[in-house]
Amino acid sequence: MRNKRVIKDALFEQVARVSKAMASPKRLELISLLSQGPKAVEDLAVETDMSIKLASAHLKDLRLSCLVETERQGKRIVYRLANTAVADVWVALREVAEDRLAELQAAVTFLGKRQDEWQGQDREALLQKVREGEVVLLDVRPSAEFEYGHLPHARSMPLDELKARLGELPTDRPVVAYCRGP
Repeated sequence: MRNKRVIKDALFEQVARVSKAMASPKRLELISLLSQGPKAVEDLAVETDMSIKLASAHLKDLRLSCLVETERQGKRIVYRLANTAVADVWVALREVAEDRLAELQAAVTFLGKRQDEWQGQDREALLQKVREGEVVLLDVRPSAEFEYGHLPHARSMPLDELKARLGELPTDRPVVAYCRGP
């Protein structure tokens, strides 16, 4: 019986190790960014408003917990998620928080209060309208993130190019834009 307890304790300790690595808001933000595609530590530092030293320390914690992997590209270290399961855990954690925490629900509601936003229909309904040509789906994330993965039939138009490229958009049907979120 004692051996089973030791094994159980060891198993839960390893799961706790991963949970502990994800217990930092900045590390969760890094995971969120990396779920959009591989990024250099310098870029991650800028996007998270951290110093390179602090971003590197957080990324080291994620690497030691086997949540991210690295690749050297010249002088730069590029990070990526270890696998899609890491992104799945991030999404599940975020969904639980959105469902269970009133503070997060209030923040999401506040951020989403726009009269011109897509409302009242789910992702599949939107994608059906896109397939039928009734709606144009616009991905406003950086091009590298679009290339890494995007919704079906989406057009890439990074936010920093949007103003200059507005003329490319149709005026006879709605345009729904999406990004990685807050």
